[in-house]
Amino acid sequence: MTSAATTRRIPRLLLLLLLLAGAVAFLFPFYYMVIGSLQPEPSSDPSAALPDPADLTLGNYAAINERVGLLKALGNSGIFTGGVILCTVVFGLMAGYALAQMHFRGRGAVFGTVLLVQLVPFQLLMIPLYVMIVRSYGLADTYLGIVLPFAINSTAVFVFRQFFLQLPRELFESARIDGASELGIMLRIAVPLCKPALLTTVLLTFIGPWNEFLWPFLVTKDPDMQPLAVALANYISNVAGRASNPYGAILAGACVLAGPAVALFLAFQRRFVSTDLGSGVKG
Repeated sequence: MTSAATTRRIPRLLLLLLLLAGAVAFLFPFYYMVIGSLQPEPSSDPSAALPDPADLTLGNYAAINERVGLLKALGNSGIFTGGVILCTVVFGLMAGYALAQMHFRGRGAVFGTVLLVQLVPFQLLMIPLYVMIVRSYGLADTYLGIVLPFAINSTAVFVFRQFFLQLPRELFESARIDGASELGIMLRIAVPLCKPALLTTVLLTFIGPWNEFLWPFLVTKDPDMQPLAVALANYISNVAGRASNPYGAILAGACVLAGPAVALFLAFQRRFVSTDLGSGVKG
């Protein structure tokens, strides 16, 4: 009996060690990024991964803040990301509800088109979008010009549609019998029940515009309008070569850029699948 129990524990121990090794390999770049941002001088020595805490400093954060303006760049990133999330949630919610709960001619064709849109790379549309938004609409160096191409997200439409299809039809049919409008049904019944889909959409949408570089780089030439990703790229191109510790300052900026995304996912990762669908129907 003891031998059999020991035999079963060995694979579990190996699996635990394998998972631990994978976790260390995954987290080490983030750890090294943080440590590198706190070192006063660049070092390629392996011992730099375990520095003396007394040698760590926040000087790199002060240096990148002087050149870039972290608060202003973070604010631009926040406005850009918040605008994209708001538009994505509003339009995705309405389109997903219509495709899931409303019956109209061509509904299947519309949903098929939504799926096909996901196959078109954004880079393929970038030139006509640039001509339309910058030259035709004159929205260069504006928040609206940055947000507009990302206002509708086909992935969000798909997520909301699939979620609304899982909701009990009795909820919607009873509301229609009582004379409720489709907008009222969506706001009073569908939206309170779709918190898991809403949270999933927000988290999936957040990481895209927060790290987006190419489109804001094309649309914004004014440094005061550039999000943090673009500001860091300009620092690398124009200033880093003359800085005393350019890599430390770049890593400090990368830590500031990655911090909100990591904090958001750590705070809400357990709520992806939480739902109370069964509480809306009795009997």
